[in-house]
Amino acid sequence: MIETTDVAIIGAGPSGAIAAALLRKYGHRVVVLEQTHFPRFSIGESLLPQCMEFIAEAGMLDAVNSAGFQYKNGAAFARNGEKAAFDFRDKFSPGMGTTFQVQRARFDQVLAEEAAKAGADIRFGHRIDAFGYGEDERPLLTYFDNEGQRQQLSAGFVLDASGFGRVLPRLLDLELPSDFPLRMSLFTHIEDNISDPLHDRDKILIVVHPRFEEVWYWLIPFSNGRCSLGVVAPKGFFDTATSTPEQLLREAVNTSPDLSQLLANARFDTPVNQIGGYACNVKSLWGKGYALLGNAGEFLDPVFSSGVTIAMKSASLAAPLVNRALSGGEVDWETEYAQPLRLGVDTFRTYVTAWYEGSFQKVIFSQGQQPEVRAMIASILAGYAWDTNNPFVRESRRRLNTLVALCTEPAFSPTAGPSCEVLPCS
Repeated sequence: MIETTDVAIIGAGPSGAIAAALLRKYGHRVVVLEQTHFPRFSIGESLLPQCMEFIAEAGMLDAVNSAGFQYKNGAAFARNGEKAAFDFRDKFSPGMGTTFQVQRARFDQVLAEEAAKAGADIRFGHRIDAFGYGEDERPLLTYFDNEGQRQQLSAGFVLDASGFGRVLPRLLDLELPSDFPLRMSLFTHIEDNISDPLHDRDKILIVVHPRFEEVWYWLIPFSNGRCSLGVVAPKGFFDTATSTPEQLLREAVNTSPDLSQLLANARFDTPVNQIGGYACNVKSLWGKGYALLGNAGEFLDPVFSSGVTIAMKSASLAAPLVNRALSGGEVDWETEYAQPLRLGVDTFRTYVTAWYEGSFQKVIFSQGQQPEVRAMIASILAGYAWDTNNPFVRESRRRLNTLVALCTEPAFSPTAGPSCEVLPCS
């Protein structure tokens, strides 16, 4: 017997939970099939303020605010003793200016629980095996349930929120290679024991390697004296043949004076994980009766913590379109979903690319930027990458190139004055 529902969602992570809650507001029956059992470990732990807008839209803000996560108001950067920081409350775009740094096991569980309270039928331990169409041309999912029994679910529409599992891209041969170079990440949770009174736990800390500008570290404080620690580097940077992941991570930390001093008393008590070649793309973000959310569609890079923001934005964009489609209306998924979503993704792409080239690092560490320009950059770092009122979103490449040129203008010197003090913003 084939079960039916209005909407089937693959994955109960942030995009799946947000989409489920939004679709329940429209009154649709929603079944969420999640392969794992919650709570489960995941990276992507430093949220951006833009996320809070989507959490509020889904009716989950009170639950997240009361969960005891680490408050976050910005991002700090360090490089060879240089320091810089952006306060997200001092941003150009309207909207929330603070958020949280979260252990994803608990955070994702909170969102899933809220979606369930809204009426979504969330089923853990269910693995998708095939995607097709039934005799009625409705999407048809075949899956193994928690007892290993093969089942089928017919849906009016399917949203793939499977993240790095990328269920539909794999089943439908939608995957494309990313144009980003292959990179590898090593990461873990530690008891940080940070005693430096100047360390700001309200900000994520991003540290640049002292010699290689394309190698960087993240330090994400949690509310319980622990933190997430990771390093990202080109795939060939690590000698994985002779060292364990923990040895590689410790060695990488020890090469950074900025980080090694801060973590001098840290206790490594959790296995170190690694992931490589995570950047990905797809041929299309939608098809007959389905759409891809978040990382199931495209993932850029973890450097500016954009993954969860993009995932939640995709859910916010898709939900009203699914509602319209199920109500018999016409939906142009390319112009109403794919193109608007890619606007922000491409904005993030501009700054991620410039980070690894080193040019955006020059902007980050430049002193004396015009306050209005800093506020516009802070908006993007805060996740407001879809705000076309911001010139650094609307014309991201041109504006950033101009800013980089001003920040590296040889006519300026440390004694002559700040190098990117003026930028036309009309």
